[in-house]
Amino acid sequence: MSNIVAIVGRPNVGKSTLFNRLTETRQAIVDDMSGVTRDRHYGKAEWIGREFTVIDTGGYVAHSEDVFETAIREQVIIAIEEATVILFMVDVTTGVTDLEDDVANILRRSKKPVFVVANKVDSNKLNYESSTFYSLGLGDIYDISAMTGSGTGDLLDAVVDKFNPDIEDESSKLPKFTIVGRPNVGKSSIINAFLGNDRNIVTPIAGTTRDSIHIHYKQFGHEFMLIDTAGLRKKTKVKENIEFYSVMRTIKAIEEADVCILMLDATQGIESQDINIFHLAERNRKGIVILVNKWDLIEKDHTTTKKFEAAIREKTAPYTDVPIIFTSVPDKQRIFKAIEVAQEVYNNRSKKIPTSKLNDVMLDVIAHYPPPSIKGKHIKIKYVTQFPGAAPSFAFFCNLPQYIKEPYRRYIENQMREHFDFSGVPIAIHFRQK
Repeated sequence: MSNIVAIVGRPNVGKSTLFNRLTETRQAIVDDMSGVTRDRHYGKAEWIGREFTVIDTGGYVAHSEDVFETAIREQVIIAIEEATVILFMVDVTTGVTDLEDDVANILRRSKKPVFVVANKVDSNKLNYESSTFYSLGLGDIYDISAMTGSGTGDLLDAVVDKFNPDIEDESSKLPKFTIVGRPNVGKSSIINAFLGNDRNIVTPIAGTTRDSIHIHYKQFGHEFMLIDTAGLRKKTKVKENIEFYSVMRTIKAIEEADVCILMLDATQGIESQDINIFHLAERNRKGIVILVNKWDLIEKDHTTTKKFEAAIREKTAPYTDVPIIFTSVPDKQRIFKAIEVAQEVYNNRSKKIPTSKLNDVMLDVIAHYPPPSIKGKHIKIKYVTQFPGAAPSFAFFCNLPQYIKEPYRRYIENQMREHFDFSGVPIAIHFRQK
């Protein structure tokens, strides 16, 4: 099970600074809505051997103060529902504000572990000042400086102690496919079509789904676990936080899956949120299949499919060998092909190439086009092997790995794909000292 750490709190308390420190990267989902500008950050982090996902629930900027406070409150509710651990971040230089009291009232009623993180504690005097946050009634206060990293080690020690244990079940050996995509692209509808019944609630209201559901699929010679983020959601709460719900559910579903089936809406094309989901799956090194749904609603000629596919490949470059399938759920058009292709991608991801074959093929490729010399120094690649693991990862042993540049790394990856068929699967190429 994926462990998610959500950072909540009002704006300008240092949430993004802490996020950047924990993840050592910056990723954002940006969505524009009338009166509201949102910027969501999520990324991977690791502490004492435990990997987890960090969500920065950045504040809203809105014209109405009421909308602002409501949005903050809804974000905290989302974090409570979806996260494993919640970091409630406050600013020691400003003390307790009305917004902090409001958030604390919600957190006190939750059953999730909550850590009050007093940021900007840069001196012993401020260390004393942080005691004011005990009035929030949420237990111990963790004094940190997100800017310098002071105190974050003790905080993370306590956080990982609250993580869910990794539990294996009988279904763990089956391939796991998950349907991901923006709200209202037809994810639940296609699962109902796969199963032949209305297993999941389907409505035209974006954001109907909420909780991750595992479905054992065994039909037509295929057997796998289908992960769907399905569940009933009240319409009154499906407003400005739709994308935030979508991101948190998608992260959980992707991390559990072997292959991600990314659904697009043909009437809207591929949008920024789709690209974010694609790269989230790619960074997690999951197999990827792209389904363009609602294809029956598009006026077509003999070039429509090629143009649509070219637009997708342009935006997902340099990953140009991801399978793309055009579907219509009501017409059951090519929906079962999606299962067949997902199984092929799963097989590609699970592929183990004998070391002797790797060396026979790739050393010959390298001999025909060796790495360019740098400052008169010649790079010699002597040996290739595949690392053990769930996703394909390869080591090329050479004398000067530090001089291998990204264009040559990309060339090697493309040659690996051409000779061994890793369609739909991100592969990792490492150059190591011989």
